[in-house]
Amino acid sequence: MGGLDIFGFGPGGWGFALLQGAAMTLLVSACGLLIGATIGGFVAWARLSGALLAGAAGQAYAALFRGLPELLIVYFVYFGTSTLLTAAAHAAGYEGFVGVPAFAAGALAVGVISGAYQAEVFRAAYRAIVRGELEAAISVGMNRALMFRRIIAPQVMRFALPGLGNLWQVALKDSSLISVTGLTELMRVSQVGAGSTHRPFAFYLGGAALYLVMTLATTRLFDAAEARATRGMRRAAG
Repeated sequence: MGGLDIFGFGPGGWGFALLQGAAMTLLVSACGLLIGATIGGFVAWARLSGALLAGAAGQAYAALFRGLPELLIVYFVYFGTSTLLTAAAHAAGYEGFVGVPAFAAGALAVGVISGAYQAEVFRAAYRAIVRGELEAAISVGMNRALMFRRIIAPQVMRFALPGLGNLWQVALKDSSLISVTGLTELMRVSQVGAGSTHRPFAFYLGGAALYLVMTLATTRLFDAAEARATRGMRRAAG
């Protein structure tokens, strides 16, 4: 096949496989971002709680996973979770190896990496809330759950959106590292296509184009969400 025929959808074309890989990239990145938000929320809470042990644990987590290479974390999560599950299965009397699905390991790895950075975004967003609003909520008798739902959570998400948009782009690019686990995301499909057709430049260029499209499209979505979340503030400033 010559020219752009290799990216077609007919017999021998790789177009459908590349689009499937791009969809898998988006899915694993989105799951990783959600896992990271959960981890980052707990780490931010630990660092803001004022408790010495919790704060130290949260700071250690953030420092550890921001200091290690992302590829090394992927390997640790992929092989480490399988090792732990296998050991637990052996303790329960089950013989054999228990592997972790590549998708689950990939999403968890992206989440663990993203969570270390999201913790800082959430912590900064919480500190941006005007203290008077929290004091007013306490003075009218709001309990912690109601104050979190009506005041803290909405404002934290509004202040955190720009940072989360940047971390989404990082998660999208970090997902390419998951190809080492065998997950058929975009980078893995590009590698297989390059090896099968002996046209690495064409496939990696096609993969780069799809990554760029995904990045630009999702950036527009985050920009729209940020504009909607801050529309009242912008009118007030005007």
